[in-house]
Amino acid sequence: MPIIEVNHVTKEYRLGQLSSIKQSALNGLNRLRGMPVEERKPFKALDDVSFSVEPGEVLGIIGHNGAGKSTLLKLLASISTPTFGSVRVKGKIAPLIEVGAGFIPDLTGRENVYLNGVILGMTRKEIAKKFEQIVDFAEMEEFIDTPVKRYSSGMQVKLAFAVATSIEADILIVDEVLAVGDLAFQRKCFDRMEELIKRQGKTVLLVSHNIRQVERLCKRVILLENGRKIADSDPKSVCDEFYKNSEERICKSKQSKQRSGVNVNDQGSGEISLEEIVLLDAVGNQTDRIVTGGDIRIRFTFKALEDLVKPAFGVGIQTTDFVYLTHQESFESISLESISSGKRFHVECRFINPPFLPGIYTVQLGVGVGEVMHTAYYGEDIFPFQIVSGSLTSEQTMRNAMIKTTSDWAIEIE
Repeated sequence: MPIIEVNHVTKEYRLGQLSSIKQSALNGLNRLRGMPVEERKPFKALDDVSFSVEPGEVLGIIGHNGAGKSTLLKLLASISTPTFGSVRVKGKIAPLIEVGAGFIPDLTGRENVYLNGVILGMTRKEIAKKFEQIVDFAEMEEFIDTPVKRYSSGMQVKLAFAVATSIEADILIVDEVLAVGDLAFQRKCFDRMEELIKRQGKTVLLVSHNIRQVERLCKRVILLENGRKIADSDPKSVCDEFYKNSEERICKSKQSKQRSGVNVNDQGSGEISLEEIVLLDAVGNQTDRIVTGGDIRIRFTFKALEDLVKPAFGVGIQTTDFVYLTHQESFESISLESISSGKRFHVECRFINPPFLPGIYTVQLGVGVGEVMHTAYYGEDIFPFQIVSGSLTSEQTMRNAMIKTTSDWAIEIE
């Protein structure tokens, strides 16, 4: 028997400003005359979405910004109501949607714990029973009697998360709250969620842009796009589809910026300009993809806008979410005293047999000049390229790991 049922739900919003008095009067007159009325079409944040969730199921909801994820969670938490369709939820809900939204700055942490707990449906007795546990989890013993207005934003969210996850509820609705506080506390939050899911068997709806977390925690994943459900299946297949869509969008966006000559991720002193970046295959032809295990040859075309003294170059490869994989510098390979102003020159960097798995990667580039070296140019995420599998049998991609390694296996049975 489903604990959550969403049946043909549509949520509409009217965008833009309200009509003026004059326009409203004209619209009313036009209706009486049977003439067309000037009205904006409503925006569909959700468009005919249906699904159900069984007790104890962990459902991930993913999609790009504006896909309708948070709107859906707010409907499930009864924060808003659908325009069409119905939402049925059985059991008590703990919504971790906007943690800390009920905190009052002039009250102390202790007072806000009680206030926030009551807002989330806990009794004063329940809060008192769990108070020490909440404070200990949030690591706020020293500051619990200090007004919240003196807390950092991270401290506030840590305390709010501790309160929200202490609620005894049948259903947890979680919207992007695992990335709170510093890295150590983020790990603590993730462990708390795993405990609620695996040991306590809670029904959980999780929205996150951290697709690896979704794939690890969830038993099933829904992919939303422009308010519509376009996939609903096992985590791997749906997350793979999301990665594929994301990679296509990234490539299109980067290529469009390169054609227009716009790159917001670079900076420099104005002594040098980057005119072109190309990826070369093994025989020197321009390409946009490399087969796994093949050399990655990247050629840069620069123009010196001033005399460049002792130029040096650094090139790195990173993932599209800024995980730095490797970085090489030219100090041992190139030794130049100077390049004259106005000269155009080409620099090529070749990464030899890098062990990267198939996926979309981008380039990081830096140029240093001067006797006392300073940065003449620096850019991240400036050029996307694709690594594709050279094997028909291998299904591993960078979604599973980052690098390809070799291994030996053995088995011994007595």
